[in-house]
Order: sequence, then C-alpha cells, then structure tokens
Amino acid sequence: MSAKKVPGRQELVDMAIKEAGYNDFGDPWFFKNLDVLVPILNDEAQLSDSGADTATGMFVRALVNRLRFQQLLTRHPEIDDEEVSVVACVAGLPRTGSTMLHRIMAASPNLTGIRWYETQNYMPFPDEKRGNPQPRRDAGQQILNYMLQTIPDLMSIHPMDIEQPDEEVIILGQMFSSTMMEGTFYVPSFTKWLNTQDTRVWYRDLKRILKAMQWWDPTRAGKKWILKTPGNLIGMDGVFDSFPEAKIVMTHRTPVESIPSYCSMQYSLYQMVSDSITKEMVGAFIEPRLHEWLSMFMAARDKVGEGRFIDIDYKDQLTKPVETAGRVLAEVGLPVSPEVREAMDVWAEGNKREDRAPHKYTLEDFGLTREQVSAHYGDYINRFIDKK
Repeated sequence: MSAKKVPGRQELVDMAIKEAGYNDFGDPWFFKNLDVLVPILNDEAQLSDSGADTATGMFVRALVNRLRFQQLLTRHPEIDDEEVSVVACVAGLPRTGSTMLHRIMAASPNLTGIRWYETQNYMPFPDEKRGNPQPRRDAGQQILNYMLQTIPDLMSIHPMDIEQPDEEVIILGQMFSSTMMEGTFYVPSFTKWLNTQDTRVWYRDLKRILKAMQWWDPTRAGKKWILKTPGNLIGMDGVFDSFPEAKIVMTHRTPVESIPSYCSMQYSLYQMVSDSITKEMVGAFIEPRLHEWLSMFMAARDKVGEGRFIDIDYKDQLTKPVETAGRVLAEVGLPVSPEVREAMDVWAEGNKREDRAPHKYTLEDFGLTREQVSAHYGDYINRFIDKK
C-alpha cells in the first residue's frame, strides 16, 4: 500500500485555484462527495505511490475544469439560454456493445456526442480559441498515450480515439459522482454511500456543461445529442429529470459473457493505480455490484413504464450494426437518409472488431462460475436474454 496519501479537500482546492487563477466553484454540492471519497481512497483502494499521484492529479484537474466552467458561465450568461436536445441515452451493463452503438449512431451528421478529449477537459483552456480546441486535443492525446503505455492491451478491450464519442461518466466523475470512481479505483464502500445520493443534481450540472460545450463549438449548432454510459443505470432519476425527451436505449448481452469481460477491463484499470488488487477481489466486487446497477435501473424502468425504452440485442449489433443503429434512429424520430446511412457505413467499415487483438477472459479467472452468475441474474436473463 502507498506511503503517499491523497490530500484532503482544502489542499486539492488550493492547488486547483492556483492553477486556474479563479476561485468560484459555483454550487459546491460536489464537495460532499469529495469529502467522503478521499478517506475511502486512502483506506480501501490500496493505492500505489503512483496511484496516489494519479488520483491527486485527477482530482485537481476535475476542480480546475469546474472553475473554468463557472468562469465561462459568469462571463457568458447566455450559455444558459442554449437549447440542448438529447434524443437518446444509451445504457446497459458494461461490455454489451453500447460503445459501438453509441459511436455508429453519433457518426450521423445530424447528431453529436461528447468526444474523448472533451471528457478529460470539458472546458476550454485559457489560451483556446472558440472553435479550435487543439490545446485540449493535445492534452487528451498525452493522457491517452500514458494509458496505453500503462495498459498495452487497453485498445483490444475498449478502443479509444481522442475524437471518438465517449462516456459522459468521465465528466460526471469530475463531480466525484457516478460510477466513474469505482471504475478507476477499488472503492466498494464509496459505492454503498453513492447508492443513497440524489442523482438529479449530477445530471442538472451535466446538462449545463453540454450547453457550454455546444455554445463553445459552432459545429454543433442545430445538432441533437446522443449520450452513453453504463453508469446511467444507477442514475435514471437524474436522466429522466434533465433529459425528459430522451429515449433510453438498453443494450443486452448475457451476464455470463459480459461480467468476466468487465472484470478483465476493471482489473486492467485498477493496475494503473494499485499493485495489490487481485482478480478474486475484482470478481467478488463486480459481480454483485453490477446486479445492484441492474436492480436500480429496473426499479426506475418499471416506475416510468416501457414507452421510454428501446432494447437492443448484442448479437444484432455484431451481425448487423448499421441496421441496428438505423432502427434506433428511426425509433427516436430521426430518419435514416442516404447521407446518414453512408456515414454509419463508413464508421462500421473502419471499426471492425476483427481489426483488434482478441480480448481473452473467463469467469473462473475472477473466482466466478457460470452457475453462480446464471442464478444471480436469472430474472434479467429470463426477461431480456432468453425472451426469444
């Protein structure tokens, strides 16, 4: 375990203010999350020295982004007049094809998504010109290069490109909320606390951030947004509150396959910040945690009714990705014109799974069995996987 510790709120805040040259965080609701998270990180995450440095750097960058966001809003109050239209919010357990579906749909010239470099620094740098985010692209590439150097097989697990659409969970994580923290650090106790929090404030802030991103980038004028993250499963109250017009697209794959794939991904990510987390620890945490995600989601789904939801089978995405994406676009009221179809065809042709190294994993690697997962997820499997 690391001799280093992640510093407390005040030291992190002081570092962020010094870097940003600004001291107004706006609504400070997220400080409560940070105050709960830091002690758990230091006690439970088994951080290496470099892991403690990584966490500290992440948290300072998150606070700097918040300061830049608030400064932009103060200077340009017209940002709040922006109309953000989110037509679809993709969810589903991790490793169920949601990334592919999100990106192929976002290839439509009528849609936009949050680009990966934007997830890392969602507000413009001080020297950045409106409409030219090259400084943030460069910073994002540096972060991605470090990740790929640390986890060489990451591209076979979750292909990344700084220009490709990615998950808003990374931005939500900069408010020390959402499933981003548990996806980066081994913090089971934080997830228990997070389960009790009101998610609506997370997504209200996210919507204002989307307004700022849309205002800053003229190429997004008139486009509709498509969001995606498995972490939305625990935040449906917030999604419903902030994006009442959005359809929820749920991707489905048998947990017998998706859970070991996610365990493998999480084990790789935890290795970036800890030398002590074992595969058995990952399996013992992830298997019941994903069941919690599903339970929270299904409770929200049953409360609002089936009309808000579109269900997508993982196998359909593998065998007919463009047709599957086109079906979703049609169901959210966006016609699939020849131009849209061509854009999706180009994306699909350039991003084939067979072009990447295979991602190898088994349930047994993580101390799990097929019988255990099948029994625990039986209700979900019966409702969505074996329904055919």
